[in-house]
Amino acid sequence: MMTNGVVHANLFGIKDWVTPYKIAVLVLLNEMGRTGEGAVSLVERRKLNQLLLPLLQGPDITLSKLYKLIEESCPQLANSVQIRIKLMAEGELKDMEQFFDDLSDSFSGTEPEVHKTSVVGLFLRHMILAYSKLSFSQVFKLYTALQQYFQNGEKKSVEDADMDREDAERQMEKEELDVSVREEEVSCSGPLSQKQAEFFLSQQAALLKNDETKALTPASLQKELNNLLKFNPDFAEAHYLSYLNNLRVQDVFSSTHSLLHYFDRLILTGAEGKSNGEEGYGRSLRYAALNLAALHCRFGHYQQAELALQEAIRIAQESNDHVCLQHCLSWLYVLGQKRADSYVLLEHSVKKAVHFGLPRAFAGKTANKLMDALKDSDLLHWKHSLSELIDISIAQKTAIWRLYGRSTMALQQAQMLLSMNSLESVNAGVQQNNTESFAVALCHLAELHAEQGCFTAAAEVLQHLKERFPPNSQHAQLWMLCDQKIQFDRAMNDGKFHLADSLVTGITALNGIEGVYRKAVVKQAQNQMTEAHKLLQKLLTYCQKLKNTEMVISVLLSVAELYWRSSSPTIAMPVLLEALALSKEYRLQYLASETVLNLAYAQLILGIPEQALTLLHMAIEPILADGAILDKGRAMFLVSKCQVASAASYDPVKRAEALEAAVENLNEAKNYFAKVDCRERIRDVAYFQARLYHALGKTQERNQCAMVFRQLHQELPSHGVPLINHL
Repeated sequence: MMTNGVVHANLFGIKDWVTPYKIAVLVLLNEMGRTGEGAVSLVERRKLNQLLLPLLQGPDITLSKLYKLIEESCPQLANSVQIRIKLMAEGELKDMEQFFDDLSDSFSGTEPEVHKTSVVGLFLRHMILAYSKLSFSQVFKLYTALQQYFQNGEKKSVEDADMDREDAERQMEKEELDVSVREEEVSCSGPLSQKQAEFFLSQQAALLKNDETKALTPASLQKELNNLLKFNPDFAEAHYLSYLNNLRVQDVFSSTHSLLHYFDRLILTGAEGKSNGEEGYGRSLRYAALNLAALHCRFGHYQQAELALQEAIRIAQESNDHVCLQHCLSWLYVLGQKRADSYVLLEHSVKKAVHFGLPRAFAGKTANKLMDALKDSDLLHWKHSLSELIDISIAQKTAIWRLYGRSTMALQQAQMLLSMNSLESVNAGVQQNNTESFAVALCHLAELHAEQGCFTAAAEVLQHLKERFPPNSQHAQLWMLCDQKIQFDRAMNDGKFHLADSLVTGITALNGIEGVYRKAVVKQAQNQMTEAHKLLQKLLTYCQKLKNTEMVISVLLSVAELYWRSSSPTIAMPVLLEALALSKEYRLQYLASETVLNLAYAQLILGIPEQALTLLHMAIEPILADGAILDKGRAMFLVSKCQVASAASYDPVKRAEALEAAVENLNEAKNYFAKVDCRERIRDVAYFQARLYHALGKTQERNQCAMVFRQLHQELPSHGVPLINHL
């Protein structure tokens, strides 16, 4: 069977075969050899050499497009190629026969035009061999296909000539050779050869991994993959790319089907056994189970994922495959976050990791020890130029520094990743800037800017994320959650609790734990203490079972705030001490400082402001150095309250000095709150300042503060909560 001059039988039995497009490329190579060095400039020859590799490796393209590509590099040569192809297509069959006979002359002589072992030489030899194996009927069909190929190219050239010049120029700008394979390029060709298929699959897989927006659309890519599998159903790599393509559209049935077919074909073809001996069969089985677990986890089938993962672990342990076990450990951690009952299995694996000295942030290691451990792995990454692992390592350091409460260091790591040129560029000239680590770094950057009140910069970062990671891409959920959290914080700061409540649904859909926590925060702000307490208690129990330490501490702080807002500060003290113990145990410095801040406020309510000031001196430095703008304002506001409460027993002169110092701290706190547009806290500061100015006898300043308070109080009703009764 033959179509477009290509034999379909035994599709990958030979390395290459002759098509009308490849005859045109052979004409180009022949003309390049015949053209003297003086006829073509050095710049043009360099462009032609750069053009050859994509033409040899890529799929067949139309003749008119081939003319345009050659003309961009060397117009003179494009004209010669066009004349040669026209003479051959409009001549007789013997002209094509003579052309292939003359190709062998390229290797003759003491100084041949082409070396046999070069890329071009191998291509020529493959074409000559493939042509010599054709029967007479196949040669005739190939010549007929060449004539049709030429006629289609001529029609296309006439249509292009009739187009408007501006439209043609705009179209040429879009048609870049070094971009991904486009739909019209693939559709115009017949079935791909083995080399073309491998190049096409590797290119599309790299684009799906690094820059999904430049890959073929899911429908177009699946169409081409189906065409490949039609002629060779046992092409394992095509099944795997089909699996990746189905993941893009969240098709669980088709992706599972393609993944299982990939490992079935991998075992049947014996590809694993050849490279790994008898171990190949078992290796395919355990990695099939591991990939199946990852697939189920992605679609939320956590029970099936755990069963598949246990199977992968069992086979890997029997084979003593530590690499596979390490991958399993990573997925166990992911399942431990998704399912509470999976954490038991994770603990056993973590004990093994501790036995081998593997570093873990939640083991309570100090920052310097953890970074030293990461540094050792980084040395290997840089030594072997493993750019993907380098990016992941920097993204991990960004998250770890934020976990430890060092926002400056986190910002530095995020910017380092964004400014670092990738060591491994994709075939299509696309840099590795669309990976998950890149998205994570950008999300951290957006949150860090939002914490400092730079909402415009945060919005620009999020807009960049939306353009680089479209909503249907695999990493879009990262920026979606980041965007929702920033909007929620802004709504809470602005006192728009109804708007914040509407955002909780979106946050819950992306992260259930975060959504429940923020729902409780909204209920607490709306003075619905009973509902907030129920939510927080359920969340606390769940997070303690899941061992989500960071969220446990945050929930404990919210529970403590709920107690003192309910006029029960004594009950809040043991809760805060529990949160402080956890923060110290796991070296979470920023959460520890925030907990000390809450302890100082509880002591202020209990009537011991001197001890509260002593505690504040311990906690305020890390907050002012690395804290969010809102937390800085809260800290300065609390310092002012403690100063005023402590000045009650002072003599009049010293008391006036203390009140003046408190007013200055209140001005600083108000500036912080203004940066994040936290009008509710600005109202509280204005109220407190008016009281202090009244005590100092400054009537004009008191009246100004009173007017600001009245305006904000009318806009922001207090929901029955006494003023200045929250931190």
